[in-house]
Amino acid sequence: MAIDPTRFCINRKIAPALTLEAFFQLVQRLGLSKVELRNDMASGKVMDDLSPQQLCALTEKYNVEIVTINALYPFNRTDDALMEKAEALLKEAQRIGAKALVMCPLNEGILISSQQTREAMQKLAPRFEHYGVQGLVEPLGFPVSSLRSAVQAQQLIREAKVPFRLVLDTFHHHLYENAEQEFPAEMDVNQIGLVHLSGVEATRPKAALTDDDRIMLSDSDVLNSVAQVKRLEILGYKGDYAFEPFSSELNSWTPAEIERQIRHSIELLQA
Repeated sequence: MAIDPTRFCINRKIAPALTLEAFFQLVQRLGLSKVELRNDMASGKVMDDLSPQQLCALTEKYNVEIVTINALYPFNRTDDALMEKAEALLKEAQRIGAKALVMCPLNEGILISSQQTREAMQKLAPRFEHYGVQGLVEPLGFPVSSLRSAVQAQQLIREAKVPFRLVLDTFHHHLYENAEQEFPAEMDVNQIGLVHLSGVEATRPKAALTDDDRIMLSDSDVLNSVAQVKRLEILGYKGDYAFEPFSSELNSWTPAEIERQIRHSIELLQA
């Protein structure tokens, strides 16, 4: 399976100890150019303490494309605070040239109806259009999530008649018990805007897995992320793959170890 290397993207979560410039340097050394930035790093800011102009200068210097900002949460509970947060993130995305903003559902064991989620999409869509930013809905497979199914997320996007697309995450696909039953017949790969990749070697029950179990790909990956990618390729997916490990173990990784892990994961996918 040969995937064009230009389709690989690096989520900043893999390098929590690096400055943005050091992160961009690492991506450049890998021969890659696409990144996902986040608003949940130690600084609590997408750009740390840089101005939009300073960040844009760095992306130009290192030939980096910002694929997404991750994430607007919880997108399906659109109170005033959420709408203010959406406005701020969309404005920031526009200023720094980010192509998309990831949207995550409420993940706190509180029920949000399908109708509420559709209405939230319809309420947010004009703001995304105003700023020229793509909305990417990422269902979360955790038992406490208010939107667990990728197939349901796609259906709600269609019913809401909004131009949002889907983020398919191999970890969250694994966590959702009915994912494999739903996927073959109902998943439209043409509506997938991004795929998040990680690996898990812990053998606990699915319901007990957490973000802290998420590392990079390996031969012992219980998510079968490589197999998930191969299926997507066979089905005709042409979009980007972003490596998004979450484990606290990553805090101790040196830049050299991060590079080694990314190269190894790419090798597994290209085998």
